Amino acid sequence: MTADAPGPVPSSADAADERPAAASGAPPPPAERDAAALTDAQKSLRAQMLATEHWSLLASRSTTQSEVLTRIAIFLTLVSAGLVTLGVLGNATGFRGWFGLAAIGVLVLLVLLGLVTQIRVFNTATEDLAYVLAMNRLRGAYLDLDPGIAPYLLMGTTDDGPGIDRTYYPFARRDRSQVIGSSMMVMLVVNTALGGLLAGAVVFAVTASPGWALGVGAGVAVIAFVLWMMWGYRGYVHVMRVHVPLRRAPDA
Repeated sequence: MTADAPGPVPSSADAADERPAAASGAPPPPAERDAAALTDAQKSLRAQMLATEHWSLLASRSTTQSEVLTRIAIFLTLVSAGLVTLGVLGNATGFRGWFGLAAIGVLVLLVLLGLVTQIRVFNTATEDLAYVLAMNRLRGAYLDLDPGIAPYLLMGTTDDGPGIDRTYYPFARRDRSQVIGSSMMVMLVVNTALGGLLAGAVVFAVTASPGWALGVGAGVAVIAFVLWMMWGYRGYVHVMRVHVPLRRAPDA
């Protein structure tokens, strides 16, 4: 015969909040009713399993971010080395003869490397969104076990849009600055610039017109930037459309 340890004691504020609800006869949410039916030993076991899953998500998120940042650093190093190489070749050839072909070859290589790196960065962004949703859901489960810890959780406890915003930055809404200042935007600017340089180099090699080369290169860079942004936004929308929140913010 086992004896259960006493469960968490709610604070006085929590007790005050619960009295009106009990007096009004309003039923608690399903998740809270499920947690209330558990014994203290079962609550303890559930908390341990939730914490294990939380740490697993944190480790996966950290590993993913570290991997993609390393790939970005490698790519930017290769871009720097490639541009320095073009400068050295330009000085050696006087920017004539076979320099144009060499420049196009180097730019093609950098654009291809940038393409695969950019795809990985966008995939990582959606993976990170999934990790945030999963950890918000776990915090909601902690609240079901002990509502008294709510004042101590700074990050989001709902697995919906407002919960995501709170986890990424809990003190205000900064959706646009979150995107503008991200590693994804750094990669996007560098990649579109490389694409524009490649397009301009090809046009100049064919037409020998600096004006056409500049115009086509700028146009390709702008179009590529817009298309990449649309693709990234579609990935975010897809995740939010297929995800079904278990807990929503009160004002959502």
